[in-house]
Amino acid sequence: MTATDEERSAPPRRARREPPRRRAAVTVLNTLVGLLLVAGAVAVQSLELSQAEKDAPITYVGAKDAAVDAGRFSVRVKKVSTARAVKSGDEVVPTEQVFLVIEAEATVPQKPVHLAPPTLLAADGKKFVATDKVDKTLTLANPWIQPGWWASGRFFFEVPPGALLGAQAVFKLPTGGLYAEPLPPEAQVDLGIDTAIAKQLSSAPADVVDLDEKK
Repeated sequence: MTATDEERSAPPRRARREPPRRRAAVTVLNTLVGLLLVAGAVAVQSLELSQAEKDAPITYVGAKDAAVDAGRFSVRVKKVSTARAVKSGDEVVPTEQVFLVIEAEATVPQKPVHLAPPTLLAADGKKFVATDKVDKTLTLANPWIQPGWWASGRFFFEVPPGALLGAQAVFKLPTGGLYAEPLPPEAQVDLGIDTAIAKQLSSAPADVVDLDEKK
């Protein structure tokens, strides 16, 4: 008999069966791997920001007379005052409250931007938007803020005298367009209005602020 005949006549080998204990260990391992993958997917989902979290700003805080760097822009509040009326051209516009006038300046590190009209945040949490009695083109929201230059201007609010104490101004960039900027920057500036200054601003406002006067 040749070697070839011996190979043909040899009985087929049976596949080696894994012992039951080993098969059970493999099943447990596969189950654990599956659980880890599911847990990882849940963890990744939990790291994703909600839309509200994406829209929430990154706030940089500072005080009057100091430059507050918000990354894409810097702003500095130079002076706060009050008035009973605002004059533009021949028109004098009064208020039943007081006009709070914020004189500020802004610059940017690279890309030119516009500033949005700020929001006034009172100590009790109430918010006031800039008055529509003063045209936006007459405020610091009008010019392009250029790199390397400080642009100066004013913002105007109509507020009750009781809102002056502890008030802060919140400066942002304009919103809108096709894509909302995630985590937009804002600068929150303490206007430095303590009890004595609040009393002075509310009790002795200027009769009128002339918008045509050069600052």
